[in-house]
Amino acid sequence: MTQVNEQHRGRLTRDGIRIHEAADFAGMQKAGQLAAHILDKVADNVFIGQTTSAIDQMIEAMVTDAGATSATIGYKGYQHASCISVNHVVCHGIPGDKIRKWKNDTHARDDDALKDGDILNVDVTVVVDGWYGDSSRMFVAGKPKPYAEKLIQVTHDSLFKGIEAVRPGNTFGDIGHAIQSFVEGHRMSVVRDFCGHGLGRVFHSPPNVLHYGREGTGPVLEEGMFFTIEPMVNLGRPETKVLSDDWTAVTRDKSLSAQFEHSIGVTADGFEIFTLSPTGRFHPTWQD
Repeated sequence: MTQVNEQHRGRLTRDGIRIHEAADFAGMQKAGQLAAHILDKVADNVFIGQTTSAIDQMIEAMVTDAGATSATIGYKGYQHASCISVNHVVCHGIPGDKIRKWKNDTHARDDDALKDGDILNVDVTVVVDGWYGDSSRMFVAGKPKPYAEKLIQVTHDSLFKGIEAVRPGNTFGDIGHAIQSFVEGHRMSVVRDFCGHGLGRVFHSPPNVLHYGREGTGPVLEEGMFFTIEPMVNLGRPETKVLSDDWTAVTRDKSLSAQFEHSIGVTADGFEIFTLSPTGRFHPTWQD
């Protein structure tokens, strides 16, 4: 009975968005910091010749060692502790899958080993004491091409443009507009087929957090809302397609894609980021 009450405490807005209590922030901080700690460790393990399957196995071991649970293992049949999306994979890349997606694709691989210049997003969600911590970052194996480096920077900065729009009284459209206008100002495109989401004691819940939109539209932000902001940005056009594995989403035009994600809580006067890197490794140039 106590577990049910804990899971459903807090009120819902007319849009179905849960307003959490002040005490709930501590649970999200703990879960978010574990996800961030794991991604900090990943930073030391992305290099030329490393495999995405090895990275995922390392992540699973760290989740287990922390006494936490992976939110993705068993989720709708998914069997990995992370999603690892390389180069033109937009999101939901399967670790260990061969890095090949098109006939005659110049990125084709016979295995999942990383090559010099590969860019990859690693997405981790953990469950700690019933709370979900969800975050993703970009990494680079070797030295990125200048256009890939710019894509990563624009995507990173667009996330924080969106976060800066988070405060009570603003709308979700304000978040999307901040991201879209910044990205398109750099002649890149925002993916529209995937979005951020509410979370807390559930993995996915209202609202859908679009990374494009018009100012002043959508639900109004209120203190106690928890959600992710996770823009996916393409060097080319925004269209995507999902491959036959029903998970892997790729760019239709084969252009590179990048993504960054934080879990956010709305505070009385702004926001709290639950998934900040404990060691300042959120951006792949942390070692420069």
